[in-house]
Amino acid sequence: MNFTKLLTIAGMAAFAAGPVVAQTVGIGTTKTGATSQVTAAIASIASKFGGMQMRPAPMAGTQKYIPAVNSGSLEFGAANIMQTAWAVKGQVLSKGRPNPNIKVVATLMKFRVGPLVAKPSKFMAVGDLKGARVPSGFKASPLFNEIIQTALATGSMTPADTKAIPISALVPSWKALMAGKIDMAIGAYGSGFMKRIAQKTSGIRFVSLDNSMATQKIVSKMMPGAEVKTVKPNPKIPGIEVPTNLFHFDYILFAGKHVSNDVVYRVTKAMFENKKALVAATPMWRSFTPKGMSKDQGLDIHPGAVKLYKEKGTWKR
Repeated sequence: MNFTKLLTIAGMAAFAAGPVVAQTVGIGTTKTGATSQVTAAIASIASKFGGMQMRPAPMAGTQKYIPAVNSGSLEFGAANIMQTAWAVKGQVLSKGRPNPNIKVVATLMKFRVGPLVAKPSKFMAVGDLKGARVPSGFKASPLFNEIIQTALATGSMTPADTKAIPISALVPSWKALMAGKIDMAIGAYGSGFMKRIAQKTSGIRFVSLDNSMATQKIVSKMMPGAEVKTVKPNPKIPGIEVPTNLFHFDYILFAGKHVSNDVVYRVTKAMFENKKALVAATPMWRSFTPKGMSKDQGLDIHPGAVKLYKEKGTWKR
C-alpha cells in the first residue's frame, strides 16, 4: 500500500470519527441565577465525560428555550417540574401551546424556594407582607408570578393585598431587593446569588410558609408537583437561622425528541457516574442522587435515558 493511499484511508477514518468526538450540543438556560448554575454543571460534566461539547445557551427565561427544544433548534434544557409539565401539556404558562416533543432525561434535585426579605426588615410571616412592595409582571419569567401567588395564598392573601412593583425577571427582582425598591423577592435556597443579596442588605431571611394539610392542598393545586417542607439551618448557606418551611419541587433535565438516543445516553451516563463533580459545582446539587434520576414524573422519558437506567438497574417501570 503506497503512502498516498494510506493517508487517504487515515483521513477518511478521521473524518468518520470526527463528528462523534467533536459533536456540539446546546442546553437552554437562564442568563443568571440558580438555573444557570445547574446547567453550567451539566454542561461541564457532559463535556468532560460524555464525549461531546455541551454549551449553555442563555435565554431570557425558561418559556423561551422550551419551545426551542421542542422545535428541534436546541437539544437540551432544564426547568422545574411544574413548568415542564405545563409546557408538555399546553397548560397554564404554555396554555394552548403544547410541546409534545419534550422528553424527560433526568430528575436532578430538589429546588427549595420561598419568599426572601432583608434580615433587618419586619417581615417574619407571610401575613406580614400585607401592603408590602412585591414584584409583579415578570414578562421574561412568568413562573414567578405563579410562585408569588402561591406563597401569598399560604397566608390567605392574594397579590391584591400587596403593592405590585413591575419587574421584568427574577434577577432584576433580586437587584431591586438589594436596592431597597421592593420588600420581598422569590429566592432559591443555596443559590450563589443569595450571598450577594445578603451582603447588600445586611443579611437575608426566608419567610417560613404554613405547612398545614390545608395549605399543602392549595400548593399542590396551584403548583402541581410542589410541596411545603422544612429546611434546617446550615451555617454555610445564608437565609435560614431556624427551621423554615419552603416550597420544594423537582428540577428536570429534558431533551427534544429529535436528539439521538446515543447523545442522551452519554449525557445521562456522565451525570449518573459523576455525582461528586456535580455537587462540587454548586450546593444546589446536594440533594441529587443518581438513583433518583429515573423518578417517574408522569411524563415521557427519552429512550436514551431509559437505556442507561436499565443498565444501572434503577428502571422500575
